[in-house]
Amino acid sequence: MTRRPDDLADAVLAGIPATPQDALDVLATGDDELLSLVAAAARLRRRHFGNTVKVNYLVNLKSGLCPEDCHYCSQRLGSQADILKYTWLKPDEAVEQAAAGLRGGATRICMVSSGRGPTDRDVDRVAGMVGALKQEHPDVEVCACLGLLKDGQAERLRAAGVDAYNHNINTAESHHDDIVTSHTYADRVDTVTKAKDAGLSPCSGLIAGLGETDEQLVEALFALRDLGSDSIPVNFLMPFDGTPLEGTWELTPGRCLRILAMARFVCPDKEIRIAGGREMHLRSLQGLALHVANSIFLGDYLTSEGQAAEADLELIHDHGFVVLGARPDGGPTHATGTHDPTKRRRGAGTDVPANA
Repeated sequence: MTRRPDDLADAVLAGIPATPQDALDVLATGDDELLSLVAAAARLRRRHFGNTVKVNYLVNLKSGLCPEDCHYCSQRLGSQADILKYTWLKPDEAVEQAAAGLRGGATRICMVSSGRGPTDRDVDRVAGMVGALKQEHPDVEVCACLGLLKDGQAERLRAAGVDAYNHNINTAESHHDDIVTSHTYADRVDTVTKAKDAGLSPCSGLIAGLGETDEQLVEALFALRDLGSDSIPVNFLMPFDGTPLEGTWELTPGRCLRILAMARFVCPDKEIRIAGGREMHLRSLQGLALHVANSIFLGDYLTSEGQAAEADLELIHDHGFVVLGARPDGGPTHATGTHDPTKRRRGAGTDVPANA
């Protein structure tokens, strides 16, 4: 790095914003500096979020059947990916799924549907689900993710009780047309702006590993800063078979850590969420990443399974963090950790091959 990670952290803590060159330097950090980089970024995370981790839970209201051609997506037009495909969940099914996440410790429910964007009837449908959910769980935070919004739809969602709206820009404007052609980068920015103008908290992030350059990662992140995204999900490409990006493996655990650290330096007071692909790409460094990011999804994603929710909660606890909003009345804060040891029945002394 041009300057030491701690020096960059000092500057950001003093109110001096990170520059694009700073961000590029973070991505170029050597392996021998990686722990120093995480420790420096952790100072910013602690300043703004203490030792809390926000837990989010996804409810996939409608899966597959999408007319858009996003190359990274298992739900895209023409996808041959082996995923669940179904039309809209019934309201009681959606509330039941959301309640499971809340019991697991989530405080934000992300209600997502595939498709280019909602019809007015779809907005009414989601509004009814949100009303039913908040009637049973009045303190829950709801984020909707329904695609490109038309005029007036964000206001109707806000009136129904939706708190935030997610629409990721996914990648840099200079890379956008390489990964999708059925809508424009400007379309995505317009939807984030509509949500923000309606009083919804803007949630917009990116996907790393789409063939972008370091410069394009930086471009995307600074665009998110300029958009005023309150919550920035950082996804790592899951290259589903049957999609144009199948077989694309550009990420390492260290690379993922650097990307998260870059996000923290550039957007020090924003929610940085480790999103899709963390189990696949961060692997054994997931816990270390929590010292940079302050938010995760619990359990499964839209079309792929995550690690067990109990393992997510253990991960948070084992690294000295607490779940944001955990109830003091004995509600879920972390897993108990009371696992029986698995008795060895292979290797030496047996006829079964060794675990090696």
